[in-house]
Amino acid sequence: MSAAPVRMAVARGLPGPARNSLRTMASRDGTQAAGNAETAVYTHGHHEAVLRSHTWRTAVNSAGYLLGELAPHMRVLDIGCGPGTITADLAALVPKGHVTGLDSAPGVLERARGAAAGRGLDNVTFEEGDVHALEHPDGAFDVVHAHQVLQHVGDPVRALREMRRVCAPGGVVAARDSDYGAMFWYPSVEGLTGWQELYRRVARANGGEPDAGRRLHAWAREAGFGNVTASSSTWCFATGEERAWWSGLWAERTLASSFAASAVEGGHATRDQLREAADAWLEWGAREDGWFAVPHGEILCRA
Repeated sequence: MSAAPVRMAVARGLPGPARNSLRTMASRDGTQAAGNAETAVYTHGHHEAVLRSHTWRTAVNSAGYLLGELAPHMRVLDIGCGPGTITADLAALVPKGHVTGLDSAPGVLERARGAAAGRGLDNVTFEEGDVHALEHPDGAFDVVHAHQVLQHVGDPVRALREMRRVCAPGGVVAARDSDYGAMFWYPSVEGLTGWQELYRRVARANGGEPDAGRRLHAWAREAGFGNVTASSSTWCFATGEERAWWSGLWAERTLASSFAASAVEGGHATRDQLREAADAWLEWGAREDGWFAVPHGEILCRA
């Protein structure tokens, strides 16, 4: 892949021949084909209920598979950093190195800068950018990390190729994504299965792949990685406090986030149907025997 930044994302709704044609146009001279831009829409958006979930994330609960690869001197790129809680943790783990947090939404980056400043970290910076067209030279980082990113982009294979380009030889490209189709819970609550199916429809209509976790290793190999270690880990919400938090934020997200707008505007659900799904979340959260698992796929790829 050319060192020149390349931006190309193909809508998954296109038939195979059309996708291949667009990829060929973009790859002939290593530049973006005219008129092709990111077509995927970020399904969650940055509603406060979404950020409550994102700021809960840490390097331990969301990037544990990567921590053994880190060394104090490393240069790390954290793609899709959001409010920066994982980014700040990574910076603390590479005190003699540097972490760059990157996100496509400038607003959330201000929150990330505040989080890092509040911890007194001086080896982390934040920038706006696109994973399909990283504005960094070849081999600029020892670790390139993306958490819950590839499920939301139009072309995850191209994104991984770009991540590989900016990773130094011998470095690591790491990605972790949840798998919505694999989420499971107890007890069965009428309406939650409908929410799961609805979310997957909306995410795919937005150009993403909600069942990304199971596909990461295959995408990595398609992107040209020959040394890929695949693993999985799970978030589990089972205590009363965990159930109240998880069900409450998802009930709110179902009604008020960008997901809700996409569901209604795309004709996937009515407001009444979203209310039913939100009520199902709250009903599950109130159950003393409630239990919810969020499986994730993970990959460590040697550059």
